[in-house]
Amino acid sequence: MNRILQYQDFRRFLQDFYDWKKRTSAFSWRDYSKMCGFTSPVFMKQVCEGKANLGKKATIKVADAFGFVGVERDYFFSMVMYAQAKTDEKKRFAFAEMQSIAKANKVHHIGAESFKYYDSWVHPVVRELAPAMPGAMPKEIAKKCIHEVSAREVKESIDFQIEAGILKKTGESTYTQTDKILAGETQSLSLAVRSMNRQMANFAVDAIDRFSAEERFVSGITMGVSNDAYGKIVDALRKCREEVQNIILNDGKTEQVLRLNLQLFPLTQKIEGAENEK
Repeated sequence: MNRILQYQDFRRFLQDFYDWKKRTSAFSWRDYSKMCGFTSPVFMKQVCEGKANLGKKATIKVADAFGFVGVERDYFFSMVMYAQAKTDEKKRFAFAEMQSIAKANKVHHIGAESFKYYDSWVHPVVRELAPAMPGAMPKEIAKKCIHEVSAREVKESIDFQIEAGILKKTGESTYTQTDKILAGETQSLSLAVRSMNRQMANFAVDAIDRFSAEERFVSGITMGVSNDAYGKIVDALRKCREEVQNIILNDGKTEQVLRLNLQLFPLTQKIEGAENEK
């Protein structure tokens, strides 16, 4: 099976090890739990299925059972922290540790570039502005941004996107997008996408006072709904997003960079017994 440094999900690693052992021997979940020093015969099964977590002592037991030392041990601890952290701040710290260890050991994680792209509002804005301003220097692109960004940050973003294959350089300070639409809703990118959505939500609040009603569109509905209606509303919002994407794909020029947030979130807890009412 693959080296642990090639994984980003510790549960997947533990499951793959079990599957490998099962194929090559009469290995059981009881054997797995015993190997890792646990008395419960199903503990490792529950961990792999996400029904149980690894505490600090349990993490050490599993690391010892696999004989992890040095960077592999550090990586395993970071991977467990990343999966089980309750705050985005701790998740980001653990993920950064994982990426640092992997890079130092020349292990490339698929999706690492995508994570970096969605981690900051600067990258998607530069991705739109740079092709729309042929010949412009990073300082000129930075000045076009409503929110503060330095020329250095713009240059670093352009260099990163060229290396990642998001932008393509076609001439002196001239760029094109390799794809018109990028998607970022996969589970592996959830942390970075949450960061992006948080930044953009703050910009949306700022836009209420910064721009006139003619320059922005802000609208909302406060509503009481059933679970069935909620599903239908989400489906309608997805279709709306797809229609907007089609408009973008058929638009041949960029005169301004905008952000569209589709937000639907609870304002109350669930009402007990409401599902039984006619």
